[in-house]
Amino acid sequence: MTTLSQTEKPATTGPATAIGFVSILLWGALALLTTLTGGRIPEFQLLAMTFTLAFCCMLVKWALLGQNPLRYLRQPAPVWLLGIGGLFGYHLFYFIALGRAPAVEASLLAYLWPLLIVLLSALLPGEQLRLAHLLGALLSLAGCWVLIGAGGSFDAQYLIGYLAAAACALIWSGYSVASRLFKAVPTDTVGWFCGATALLAWCCHFAWEQTVWPVTTLQWLGVLGLGLGPVGIAFFTWDYGIKHGNLQLLGVLAYSAPLISTLLLIAAGQAQGSSRVLFACGAIVVGALIAGVLGRRRPAG
Repeated sequence: MTTLSQTEKPATTGPATAIGFVSILLWGALALLTTLTGGRIPEFQLLAMTFTLAFCCMLVKWALLGQNPLRYLRQPAPVWLLGIGGLFGYHLFYFIALGRAPAVEASLLAYLWPLLIVLLSALLPGEQLRLAHLLGALLSLAGCWVLIGAGGSFDAQYLIGYLAAAACALIWSGYSVASRLFKAVPTDTVGWFCGATALLAWCCHFAWEQTVWPVTTLQWLGVLGLGLGPVGIAFFTWDYGIKHGNLQLLGVLAYSAPLISTLLLIAAGQAQGSSRVLFACGAIVVGALIAGVLGRRRPAG
């Protein structure tokens, strides 16, 4: 595998990084869209429905472009393990974490994945961890924890939930960083990962949950929005971004997702603004600027 020179990288990764940031924007809408579903649909059923929508969208895309879906199906076993393990594994452990630990603490631990991306990316060929990336990630992490962690405290009785949340962080950061090693795998292959994840989610739903269908148009729109956005397009743009963009910067920018989520909820009248939100906003923005501006590679020579 060839690597780009230091003088080439800033020019070629910018558009891919921007595409990856689209995922972060879409994940910021996750909470608002989830509230539209009414909170009645069981977790695995909602996961299955949204990933099924994502897979169906890819089927339509392949049909319209006259592409053979099987060309993206034929991938080595490690690619399948990484893709399904990343998408389904993360959500499986996230649901376990929410069921075995308070939501605030579980979210805090699960949202260590952006920092882990920044740290683990240094292990990749041709990549180097710069101090600015680390400082930016830590500052953004502080903002994120203030935003979603006020009033939270850790209790040993929830150890299994905490471990599951930590597993979420490891799985998603590992998936994001390891995907860089499979740049040659087309992003369309994620469509099949979505299909496999949907199938596994349906199996979990029928095994452990009772089916509850949306009953209003707004709830169906919430499901549709999730399937097209945070659980649809987001995984495809993220795949392209982490394979071809600035991985460290994307890791830092990922901390803006909970901030975007909070701001959207405030705009929709479902949350209140506060000094805590203002501090989090400043910390996350400054952290991203430190990583983005000071973390740039300087041209050689």
